[in-house]
Amino acid sequence: MVAIFIIGFLVSMGLALALTPLVKKFAVRIGAMDTPNARKVHTRIMPRLGGLGIFLAFIITVAALLPFVSAWFTTRDMSFVSAFLVGGSIIVLIGALDDRFELSAKVKLLGQIVAASVVVFGFNIRVDFVNIPFQDAYSSLETWVSIPLTILWIVGVTNAINLIDGLDGLAAGVSGIAIGTIAVMSFLMGNTMIALMCLVLLGSIIGFLFFNFHPAKIFMGDTGSLFLGFSLAMLSMLGFKQIAVVSFITPLIIIGVPLSDTLFAIIRRAVQRKPIFSPDKGHLHHCLRELGFSHRQTVLIIYGIAAFFGVLAIIQSSAAMFEANWVTFVVICIMMFFLQVGAEVIGLVSKTRKPVINFLMRMRVKLNPQTRSKS
Repeated sequence: MVAIFIIGFLVSMGLALALTPLVKKFAVRIGAMDTPNARKVHTRIMPRLGGLGIFLAFIITVAALLPFVSAWFTTRDMSFVSAFLVGGSIIVLIGALDDRFELSAKVKLLGQIVAASVVVFGFNIRVDFVNIPFQDAYSSLETWVSIPLTILWIVGVTNAINLIDGLDGLAAGVSGIAIGTIAVMSFLMGNTMIALMCLVLLGSIIGFLFFNFHPAKIFMGDTGSLFLGFSLAMLSMLGFKQIAVVSFITPLIIIGVPLSDTLFAIIRRAVQRKPIFSPDKGHLHHCLRELGFSHRQTVLIIYGIAAFFGVLAIIQSSAAMFEANWVTFVVICIMMFFLQVGAEVIGLVSKTRKPVINFLMRMRVKLNPQTRSKS
């Protein structure tokens, strides 16, 4: 069994290494090019559509391995694999069309909803349970709740990865770290199917990163960012479904970097009274660059943050296994506090509005009257 995992990882990585240069030539030939503008960091025209190399390496490897591993999988596992491949193909098609013709945000959103609906209605894959906090119990969700919740999750995570795709290697690396985290947890929990899917996808990402890390030779485009977002949504949603001791908060922690960046982007645009889907230069990577970090330093810092979230997810799920749900509550509170303070320090929402930092400063003055009198 171990040999299959290793082979799957190496084959997908090798395919990505071989296919990405071909995809680059194809992108140039059809005019799928990324032109610099005021919002973007790069300064020269670059081919995009690179995510097609990730997708092809992944899907070819999975198709080649299925005859050898299908005996390991349950009927539901096979249904999940089918839903993954069909929904992922729809997402890749939408992304490829956008890379070539620059679709509107509404059209892309509609395509994502269609892909999510195919997963839910076509293959009956959905979130149908909820964890009861501080109790070792799960409660089934009504269909009218589980269906929109699943669609919202898939669409939300898909867009979260798309929004952080702003620097060479950023979206691919962050996605790879999150998928690697899911792979580790799946191995620990005995979820063979999810572990194999994660390793194959991780190999495809690493193979692509040889061409995408700074200085990039090709961008993944929406083809890649949407597909990786969709993949994370599916794997994080279902990777722990069979384990009754893991709460739904675990996948939220795993994708903490793109999810928090998306949340702050929504808040920022609401505060500035701009449309939610309007692009801007206020994302995490933009703010770090403004603080003086180089391109590579910014990407590596965000890699570190993503890895930290991955470790937290593993710790949280391990605590949940021992019914220490209070640990989850404490971890989430601390994480939310530092996320808010960090966002205010680097200006993710606003350069001037810093409510938590201002509150802490006022409390410091009140607790230290001598400092106030001296000033």
